[in-house]
Amino acid sequence: MVGASLLFGAMTGKAEAQDTIKVGILHSLSGTMAISETTLKDVMLMLIEEQNKKGGLLGKKLEAVVVDPASDWPLFAEKARELLTVNKVAAVFGCWTSVSRKSVLPVFEELNGILFYPVQYEGEESSRNVFYTGAAPNQQAIPAVDYLAKQEGVQRWVLAGTDYVYPRTTNKILETYLKDKGVAASDIMINYTPFGHSDWQSIVAEIKKFGSAGKKTAVVSTINGDANVPFYKELANQGIKAEDIPVVAFSVGEEELAGIDTGPLVGHLAAWNYFMSIDTPENKDFIKKWQTFIKNPKRVTNDPMEAHYIGFNMWVKAVEKAGTVDVDPVIDSLIGVSVPNLTGGYSAMMPNHHITKPVLIGEVQADGQFDTVWSTPGLVVGDEWSDFLPDSKDLISDWRKPLSCGNFNVKTGKCGGAS
Repeated sequence: MVGASLLFGAMTGKAEAQDTIKVGILHSLSGTMAISETTLKDVMLMLIEEQNKKGGLLGKKLEAVVVDPASDWPLFAEKARELLTVNKVAAVFGCWTSVSRKSVLPVFEELNGILFYPVQYEGEESSRNVFYTGAAPNQQAIPAVDYLAKQEGVQRWVLAGTDYVYPRTTNKILETYLKDKGVAASDIMINYTPFGHSDWQSIVAEIKKFGSAGKKTAVVSTINGDANVPFYKELANQGIKAEDIPVVAFSVGEEELAGIDTGPLVGHLAAWNYFMSIDTPENKDFIKKWQTFIKNPKRVTNDPMEAHYIGFNMWVKAVEKAGTVDVDPVIDSLIGVSVPNLTGGYSAMMPNHHITKPVLIGEVQADGQFDTVWSTPGLVVGDEWSDFLPDSKDLISDWRKPLSCGNFNVKTGKCGGAS
């Protein structure tokens, strides 16, 4: 159901007074990010349908309200306002890129809405109105670099990303982290390209040259969206194999690999918190339900889908705990909620509005799946403020009362600064 034309009005926060409980879905169904986000819209529809089969929530059916921000970052804010003021949704599940999340953040804070954000991001943010179910840098980027250094003997680093806030901030953290570990500046190459970039020939040639200096080299990729397809194709065209210059990706999962010939990419890596190949009863059940819902036995699952699975179930549990879908009681009830993840454990919502997650390194297989080659022994708590950036190393977030602060400075004892 597509949202109505934009109107302005105050959000009442009394969504349960309606005949149904409305749930907003804010994902790009067109434009450069549709390759990744359309599936997240579909999995939300599945989760809502499954919940309705169980009897709904608080005795009412859930109703999905789907809008298309079309990979247009200002349009994300307009659509978020529409969902909250016109459709009066109880919660919103959406966004992929950090620039889209940054676009909607002031809207959710102004109108006191709830956003569940399901994708890995750069950290350096904590909002009372946002629940971050994707990975923070310490749940993906830092462990991936440690793996490459320790297990693969990597000494030279190419930090390649799409030109927006997530890659730039993540690479700033990684650059500082690598230098702290003794890596010389001359052994770090940083490159950014625009969304939808398609001509990779010269950049891949530069990567190849950079990797020919006699030191083991790896690419840490924060390239997002459909630019990944020509990037990986060009790697294969220039004969760059995983054993020569491995690529570890933070934004390439099963869905993206489904669109390319994975044969030449066997052995390249991805760092996530979930892979479709995970062998657990919970995951097998999820895959079966997904492929049945989508009416395609070949459709894959991926990490952000699991993040929506976790976030949606957390929201349901918090609403049941609060006995209402009113925003403030639900926000308070979400902290401490624990629900099953798909890797065989339970993920909990922490006071900083980030969840506990395992970290997995997977190797691309010829069938487009990942073989897990490394994982953390347990769950990792998401760190919203990086320990490796001087402006944030002393900050913590705790949204429990009485602190209720997203950027409390432990040295000054004061709350303030960033969102």
